[in-house]
Amino acid sequence: MFSSLKIRNYRLFFLGQVVSNTGTWMQRIAQDWLVLSLTGSATSVGVTTALQFLPMLLFGLYGGVLVDRLPKRRTLLFTQAGMGVTGLALAALTLSGHVQVWHVYLAAFLVGLATVVDNPARQSFVSEMVGPDQLQNAVSLNSANFQSARLVGPAVAGLMITGVGTGYAFLFNGLSFAFTIGSLLLMRARELHVVERAPRGKGQLREGLRYVAGRPELIWTIALVGFIGTFGFNFPVYLSAFADDVFHAGAGSYSLFNTVMAVGSLAGALLAARRGTSRMRVLIGAALAFGLLELIAAVAPSLWLFALLMAPIGMFGMTVNVTANTSVQMSTDPAMRGRVMALYMMVFMGGTPIGAPIAGWITDAYGVRAGLAVGGAISALAAAGIALALARAGGLRLSFGWNGGHPHVRFVPRERREELATAA
Repeated sequence: MFSSLKIRNYRLFFLGQVVSNTGTWMQRIAQDWLVLSLTGSATSVGVTTALQFLPMLLFGLYGGVLVDRLPKRRTLLFTQAGMGVTGLALAALTLSGHVQVWHVYLAAFLVGLATVVDNPARQSFVSEMVGPDQLQNAVSLNSANFQSARLVGPAVAGLMITGVGTGYAFLFNGLSFAFTIGSLLLMRARELHVVERAPRGKGQLREGLRYVAGRPELIWTIALVGFIGTFGFNFPVYLSAFADDVFHAGAGSYSLFNTVMAVGSLAGALLAARRGTSRMRVLIGAALAFGLLELIAAVAPSLWLFALLMAPIGMFGMTVNVTANTSVQMSTDPAMRGRVMALYMMVFMGGTPIGAPIAGWITDAYGVRAGLAVGGAISALAAAGIALALARAGGLRLSFGWNGGHPHVRFVPRERREELATAA
């Protein structure tokens, strides 16, 4: 489960990310709660989330082209420093009492701009640290790292918000980037796996799109992740509104929802680290379960039942994330990985500027239960639709039966029905 941590460069990166990811989650919680406190509007929370992911939608593919051309470690030093400065600026505004909603909007947009390059650089840099043999394990541990921080970050953020205010959460986040920068500087360059960088030239963006278009395994994976990322992963909108409007609780309950979801997400990431391969059926099954669980959570009558449902939702959501991410990276030529991962992240994260305002509008107009139900329904329908499309393309059909006294559902070749009829 932890085999890639034997590699020194990756171990340094992993430890630096522990602190930085904790700060990132603290800022996310503080940012959403600050906007809700300043405006009282779920739509405004959705707008903040949308602005943070809008640059990925607009410029994500160009970020991938840059990542394939530039040295990734040096690129990450610049992007991490930029995000750290943004966090410190927001902390100064909040602690001085001068913060306004447009300041938060601007900070979210600037972080989004840095993410355009930072995200595909970090994703593809993993292969340079660990090589192809440990890639799946390292990708899964990265997700486990992120979700472990999600356990600590929301809890600490909730204490800070109620105790000393949101400004200190922003301050911690700004300072936390120093740990990632330090880990990058301490790496041994000679131990990195050399990946040939793409030369500067025309048509590289179109080349990346053609590469993906010619590989159905990439197209279907990215399409499914796009639906779920756009409509199912709008938790900053849903969870804050459930805590405030449905259950009439405070920031502590909002942190509780995020923390319980993080427990499930961590379990999903660790289970993914143990798996040897990334299968499409695992991806589709997890996506279907994720959507159905959101539908159930939308009608949960009590705070504690809703909070408990966040654990399996987090687990299946993380299974979708890790399985798709690993599958895309393993199926992509290293020289194209920056562009392909940029497209993957553009679809996964770039759909948020579309989905978050829609989720916020549905929440304000019809209630947060309706918003969460719509997101879950779209996620489940997308998973079912892609499963049926793949089954038809592969000449498969659904088979229902019993195995050891339990119902058994699976896809089998269509020819099997004809063979059984002939045998009879």
